[in-house]
Amino acid sequence: MKQETKHIVWHDTAVQKQERQQRNQHKSCILWFTGLSGAGKSTLANALEHRLFERGLNSYVLDGDNVRHGLNKGLGFGEEDRKENIRRIGEVAKLFVDAGLIVCTAFISPFAEDRNRVRALVQEDEFVEIYVRCSLEACEDRDPKGLYKKARTGEISNFTGISSPYEEPLQPELVVDSDQHSIEACVNQMITFLRERNYLPD
Repeated sequence: MKQETKHIVWHDTAVQKQERQQRNQHKSCILWFTGLSGAGKSTLANALEHRLFERGLNSYVLDGDNVRHGLNKGLGFGEEDRKENIRRIGEVAKLFVDAGLIVCTAFISPFAEDRNRVRALVQEDEFVEIYVRCSLEACEDRDPKGLYKKARTGEISNFTGISSPYEEPLQPELVVDSDQHSIEACVNQMITFLRERNYLPD
Protein backbone atom coordinates (compact mmCIF):
# COMPACT_ATOMS: atom_id res chain seq x y z
CA MET A 1 0.00 0.00 0.00
CA LYS A 2 2.78 2.45 0.88
CA GLN A 3 4.45 1.78 -2.45
CA GLU A 4 1.22 2.69 -4.24
CA THR A 5 0.31 5.79 -2.25
CA LYS A 6 3.66 7.56 -1.94
CA HIS A 7 3.41 8.76 -5.55
CA ILE A 8 -0.04 10.31 -5.04
CA VAL A 9 0.05 14.10 -4.76
CA TRP A 10 -2.86 16.37 -3.83
CA HIS A 11 -3.94 18.42 -6.84
CA ASP A 12 -5.19 21.90 -5.97
CA THR A 13 -8.38 23.03 -7.68
CA ALA A 14 -8.56 26.14 -9.84
CA VAL A 15 -11.47 27.49 -7.77
CA GLN A 16 -10.66 27.94 -4.09
CA LYS A 17 -12.94 27.34 -1.12
CA GLN A 18 -13.00 31.02 -0.21
CA GLU A 19 -14.19 31.89 -3.71
CA ARG A 20 -17.02 29.38 -3.45
CA GLN A 21 -18.01 30.79 -0.07
CA GLN A 22 -18.06 34.31 -1.49
CA ARG A 23 -20.35 33.26 -4.31
CA ASN A 24 -22.62 31.32 -1.92
CA GLN A 25 -22.59 34.23 0.54
CA HIS A 26 -22.14 31.98 3.55
CA LYS A 27 -19.41 29.99 5.25
CA SER A 28 -19.05 26.30 4.62
CA CYS A 29 -18.89 23.88 7.50
CA ILE A 30 -19.74 20.46 8.87
CA LEU A 31 -22.75 20.35 11.17
CA TRP A 32 -22.13 17.02 12.87
CA PHE A 33 -25.34 15.66 14.42
CA THR A 34 -24.57 12.94 16.97
CA GLY A 35 -26.83 11.11 19.40
CA LEU A 36 -28.56 7.83 20.11
CA SER A 37 -30.65 5.99 17.55
CA GLY A 38 -34.10 7.55 17.58
CA ALA A 39 -32.89 10.84 19.07
CA GLY A 40 -33.97 12.72 15.96
CA LYS A 41 -30.66 13.40 14.20
CA SER A 42 -31.91 12.78 10.66
CA THR A 43 -35.21 14.53 11.32
CA LEU A 44 -33.49 17.65 12.63
CA ALA A 45 -30.76 17.63 9.98
CA ASN A 46 -33.37 17.50 7.22
CA ALA A 47 -35.60 20.10 8.88
CA LEU A 48 -32.62 22.43 9.21
CA GLU A 49 -31.57 21.86 5.62
CA HIS A 50 -35.09 22.64 4.42
CA ARG A 51 -34.96 25.94 6.29
CA LEU A 52 -31.55 26.71 4.74
CA PHE A 53 -32.81 25.76 1.28
CA GLU A 54 -35.78 28.09 1.65
CA ARG A 55 -33.31 30.89 2.32
CA GLY A 56 -31.30 30.12 -0.80
CA LEU A 57 -28.32 28.66 1.07
CA ASN A 58 -26.32 25.73 -0.26
CA SER A 59 -26.38 22.61 1.90
CA TYR A 60 -26.67 18.84 1.83
CA VAL A 61 -27.55 16.08 4.31
CA LEU A 62 -25.40 12.97 4.67
CA ASP A 63 -27.57 10.43 6.47
CA GLY A 64 -26.21 7.33 8.19
CA ASP A 65 -28.65 4.87 6.64
CA ASN A 66 -28.44 6.40 3.17
CA VAL A 67 -24.65 6.29 3.08
CA ARG A 68 -24.68 2.60 3.98
CA HIS A 69 -26.62 1.91 0.79
CA GLY A 70 -23.65 2.99 -1.33
CA LEU A 71 -20.36 4.45 -0.12
CA ASN A 72 -20.30 2.38 3.06
CA LYS A 73 -22.18 -0.64 1.79
CA GLY A 74 -20.70 -3.79 3.25
CA LEU A 75 -19.57 -2.25 6.54
CA GLY A 76 -20.99 -3.88 9.64
CA PHE A 77 -21.65 -2.48 13.10
CA GLY A 78 -18.65 -3.83 15.00
CA GLU A 79 -16.26 -1.28 16.48
CA GLU A 80 -13.75 -1.32 13.61
CA ASP A 81 -16.43 -1.03 10.92
CA ARG A 82 -18.08 1.81 12.82
CA LYS A 83 -14.75 3.63 12.91
CA GLU A 84 -14.24 3.11 9.18
CA ASN A 85 -17.80 4.28 8.54
CA ILE A 86 -17.11 7.59 10.29
CA ARG A 87 -13.66 7.96 8.74
CA ARG A 88 -15.14 7.77 5.24
CA ILE A 89 -17.93 10.17 6.09
CA GLY A 90 -15.42 12.61 7.52
CA GLU A 91 -13.42 12.62 4.31
CA VAL A 92 -16.55 13.13 2.21
CA ALA A 93 -17.77 15.90 4.50
CA LYS A 94 -14.39 17.61 4.18
CA LEU A 95 -14.88 17.70 0.40
CA PHE A 96 -18.31 19.28 0.86
CA VAL A 97 -16.72 22.00 2.99
CA ASP A 98 -14.14 22.60 0.27
CA ALA A 99 -17.01 22.88 -2.21
CA GLY A 100 -18.43 25.74 -0.15
CA LEU A 101 -21.45 23.89 1.25
CA ILE A 102 -22.98 23.46 4.67
CA VAL A 103 -23.03 19.69 5.15
CA CYS A 104 -25.31 18.22 7.80
CA THR A 105 -24.12 14.77 8.84
CA ALA A 106 -26.56 12.61 10.82
CA PHE A 107 -24.68 9.69 12.38
CA ILE A 108 -24.80 8.07 15.79
CA SER A 109 -20.98 8.23 15.77
CA PRO A 110 -20.78 6.81 19.30
CA PHE A 111 -17.04 7.21 19.89
CA ALA A 112 -15.54 10.58 20.81
CA GLU A 113 -12.22 9.63 19.22
CA ASP A 114 -13.86 9.19 15.83
CA ARG A 115 -15.74 12.49 16.04
CA ASN A 116 -12.55 14.28 17.06
CA ARG A 117 -10.71 12.72 14.15
CA VAL A 118 -13.22 14.26 11.76
CA ARG A 119 -12.94 17.59 13.55
CA ALA A 120 -9.20 17.54 12.92
CA LEU A 121 -9.74 17.20 9.15
CA VAL A 122 -11.02 20.76 8.76
CA GLN A 123 -10.26 24.20 10.16
CA GLU A 124 -11.22 24.90 13.75
CA ASP A 125 -14.39 26.85 12.91
CA GLU A 126 -15.52 24.46 10.18
CA PHE A 127 -16.73 21.68 12.51
CA VAL A 128 -19.83 22.18 14.62
CA GLU A 129 -20.72 19.26 16.87
CA ILE A 130 -24.45 19.21 17.56
CA TYR A 131 -25.40 16.81 20.33
CA VAL A 132 -28.99 15.74 19.79
CA ARG A 133 -29.64 14.85 23.41
CA CYS A 134 -32.49 12.50 24.12
CA SER A 135 -32.93 10.07 27.00
CA LEU A 136 -32.58 6.37 26.26
CA GLU A 137 -36.13 5.91 27.57
CA ALA A 138 -37.52 8.43 25.08
CA CYS A 139 -35.54 6.88 22.21
CA GLU A 140 -36.88 3.46 23.10
CA ASP A 141 -40.42 4.79 23.30
CA ARG A 142 -40.06 6.26 19.84
CA ASP A 143 -38.16 3.31 18.34
CA PRO A 144 -39.14 4.36 14.77
CA LYS A 145 -37.37 1.39 13.15
CA GLY A 146 -38.11 -1.19 15.83
CA LEU A 147 -34.39 -1.56 16.50
CA TYR A 148 -34.45 -1.19 20.27
CA LYS A 149 -36.99 -3.98 20.57
CA LYS A 150 -34.74 -6.25 18.50
CA ALA A 151 -31.67 -5.20 20.49
CA ARG A 152 -33.42 -6.00 23.78
CA THR A 153 -34.29 -9.50 22.54
CA GLY A 154 -30.78 -10.11 21.23
CA GLU A 155 -31.69 -10.05 17.54
CA ILE A 156 -29.29 -7.13 17.00
CA SER A 157 -25.84 -7.10 18.56
CA ASN A 158 -23.52 -4.13 19.08
CA PHE A 159 -26.48 -1.77 19.38
CA THR A 160 -25.55 1.65 20.74
CA GLY A 161 -27.06 2.38 24.13
CA ILE A 162 -27.95 -1.25 24.78
CA SER A 163 -25.03 -3.59 24.04
CA SER A 164 -22.53 -1.02 22.78
CA PRO A 165 -21.52 2.25 24.48
CA TYR A 166 -22.30 5.81 23.46
CA GLU A 167 -19.77 8.43 24.53
CA GLU A 168 -21.59 11.70 25.05
CA PRO A 169 -19.84 14.81 23.70
CA LEU A 170 -18.08 16.62 26.53
CA GLN A 171 -17.88 20.04 24.88
CA PRO A 172 -20.19 20.15 21.85
CA GLU A 173 -20.72 23.48 20.16
CA LEU A 174 -24.47 23.03 20.57
CA VAL A 175 -26.81 20.78 22.58
CA VAL A 176 -30.34 20.25 21.27
CA ASP A 177 -32.76 18.52 23.64
CA SER A 178 -35.01 16.74 21.18
CA ASP A 179 -37.16 15.08 23.86
CA GLN A 180 -37.92 18.44 25.45
CA HIS A 181 -38.65 20.68 22.45
CA SER A 182 -40.49 20.54 19.14
CA ILE A 183 -38.73 20.12 15.81
CA GLU A 184 -39.46 23.76 14.97
CA ALA A 185 -38.03 24.96 18.28
CA CYS A 186 -34.89 22.89 17.78
CA VAL A 187 -34.41 24.24 14.26
CA ASN A 188 -34.89 27.79 15.51
CA GLN A 189 -32.24 27.14 18.17
CA MET A 190 -29.80 25.92 15.52
CA ILE A 191 -30.50 28.83 13.17
CA THR A 192 -29.93 31.31 16.00
CA PHE A 193 -26.65 29.63 16.90
CA LEU A 194 -25.42 29.64 13.29
CA ARG A 195 -26.33 33.30 12.88
CA GLU A 196 -24.64 34.35 16.09
CA ARG A 197 -21.48 32.49 15.11
CA ASN A 198 -21.55 34.10 11.62
CA TYR A 199 -22.07 30.87 9.70
CA LEU A 200 -25.20 32.34 8.15
CA PRO A 201 -25.91 35.83 6.80
CA ASP A 202 -28.37 38.01 8.71
